[in-house]
Amino acid sequence: MNNNTPASSFSKEKNGIKAMFDAIAPRYDLLNHILSLGIDQGWRKFLTHRLTQMQPSKVIDVATGTADLALMIAKNTEASVTGADISPGMIAIGHKKVARAGLSRRITLIEGDSARLPFADGAFDAATVAFGVRNFEDTVQGLTGINRILRPGGRISVLEFSSPRGVMGTLARFYMRRIMPLAGGIISGHPSAYTYLPETALAFPEGEAFASLLREAGFDAVTITPLTFGIATLYEGQKPPVK
Repeated sequence: MNNNTPASSFSKEKNGIKAMFDAIAPRYDLLNHILSLGIDQGWRKFLTHRLTQMQPSKVIDVATGTADLALMIAKNTEASVTGADISPGMIAIGHKKVARAGLSRRITLIEGDSARLPFADGAFDAATVAFGVRNFEDTVQGLTGINRILRPGGRISVLEFSSPRGVMGTLARFYMRRIMPLAGGIISGHPSAYTYLPETALAFPEGEAFASLLREAGFDAVTITPLTFGIATLYEGQKPPVK
């Protein structure tokens, strides 16, 4: 959750990440909601509410997973939504959820890497990433790839875990290091995945450190909004308008 976390042994090599998420896809939604105590949905709702204020017509949700956020955006805006993820297993489950919601005409899901998304420059009004940037093989390269496909003046919204201060921070780190790997490993049957996920969250460059990466990728007007005592943070930025 901060850039002072000691280096870990986890690897963010793309094929390894793809295989890991394919393996945990069948129980991913269940585990997300159990391990976050349902709070993750509230964070997504907050992001979506902020997004509705700009009334985008075309949104891309990068690292969409099983399309939770893509579905929420489609249900609360008039936008057409594209979800992209490197895991075909996640995308397959997302397709089923989109069909059940009757939103197949509004939501398109594709297999795609953030750094090499198959869209023209300036194709989207807004981009979202919920708990996915920490899995990018190269953070700045992935964010730069997203910047490319946004129109000038387009917005990026990134949700990621962060570290609260004081007692809440101590409790959050204990939960991520001890409880999440144990519970996630038992329920999913893939303990290594639920060791990797909290490790990446704890190592994520939060706050101003991540804001500087957004600026390096070409965004400006970057804002930082802590959520739920700072357990998560919403980062928002803009692709500079044409002058």
